[in-house]
Amino acid sequence: MNIRRRTPEDEAACVAALAEVQRADRYPVDWPDDPWGWLAPAGLTSAWIAVEAGRVLGHVGLTRDGEIVRLFVTPPARGRGLAARLLDAVRAAARGPLKLEVSSEGEAAIAFYERSGWRRVGSSRAHWVNAAGEPALVHHYVTP
Repeated sequence: MNIRRRTPEDEAACVAALAEVQRADRYPVDWPDDPWGWLAPAGLTSAWIAVEAGRVLGHVGLTRDGEIVRLFVTPPARGRGLAARLLDAVRAAARGPLKLEVSSEGEAAIAFYERSGWRRVGSSRAHWVNAAGEPALVHHYVTP
């Protein structure tokens, strides 16, 4: 398994991996009209993928203001430390502290971040809705 920077040639494999995650976890809650565009939000400076045998197993992005975005691991690849390895790749490339947001519905993600030493610094309501159709509660974290 290899962690490397994402390239435009990875579009189809990244979208396929995102579709797996969305079917299993509803992340994102609603399938985007432009999934490749969703994986490249405004301000994105870099993205990394975990690849094995030509399949994308995980993804993470970094914005210019040091925010971790679009982190996911496909269900069959979970439990192998891929999320931690993806975050390590971002940390190695980033300057300064990092931050991220996670929906309160993402209990496994919250547990992972807190086990990894990320510190919750606040919570707020998002502009998008959760699975219950109400503004999502998101928790804000900073690097340890």
